[in-house]
Amino acid sequence: MVNTKAERLKQMTSLPQNDHPYGDRLPPGQVLTERFPILHEGSVPEYNMTAWSFRVFGEVEEEKLFTFDELMQLPKSKLVCDIHCVTRWSKFDTEWEGVRFKDLLAKLRIKPGAAHVMVHADHDYQTNVPLEDLLRDDIMLATHYNGKPLTPKHGWPLRLIVPHLYFWKSAKWIRGLEFMAGDKPGFWESNGFHMYGDASKEQRFSGEPLDIPEDEWVKKEFD
Repeated sequence: MVNTKAERLKQMTSLPQNDHPYGDRLPPGQVLTERFPILHEGSVPEYNMTAWSFRVFGEVEEEKLFTFDELMQLPKSKLVCDIHCVTRWSKFDTEWEGVRFKDLLAKLRIKPGAAHVMVHADHDYQTNVPLEDLLRDDIMLATHYNGKPLTPKHGWPLRLIVPHLYFWKSAKWIRGLEFMAGDKPGFWESNGFHMYGDASKEQRFSGEPLDIPEDEWVKKEFD
């Protein structure tokens, strides 16, 4: 009998490897789906967009606070990419629209020592990503999925898309970026998940015990 949500998560990530003939496009241990699963419990944030803000801070020459309208003045881009969840589902050719991380970065003055970014999101969720990874052309602050505005459950009004890492790094409901000189774990990384999360290398867990208290699970968004 599976007694806790943490144990159920372990069970979900222990499925047999797939046998689909997609070569390197489908990472090891993943199963292709046409659906877009949502693993989520707890409340979805509700926003007053006139009060919504996006904070950039840490290893920057000047801290900035953007309104949603100010972010939407940045160049818009479209992205088609495959995504891979640590719970072993993958979805090909997902379509996103929003602001590339590079285009936001052009409006910032980052200190030379910045090497990592902590992504801050509601509700009190964080995940860490190396700055070098965010400089890729396929990293996006997304506002739309499949030609329509994001739904609240999929991260409206803004979510990060980092296609080459497991999808817990593509945080929903993002509210800020903290530039850091050193690395440190976010929520899932502090609870036994891998610090980097490369889907192609099956970097699911750190090797430490996965210990997620029930009261924390229900407050945290996963994919």
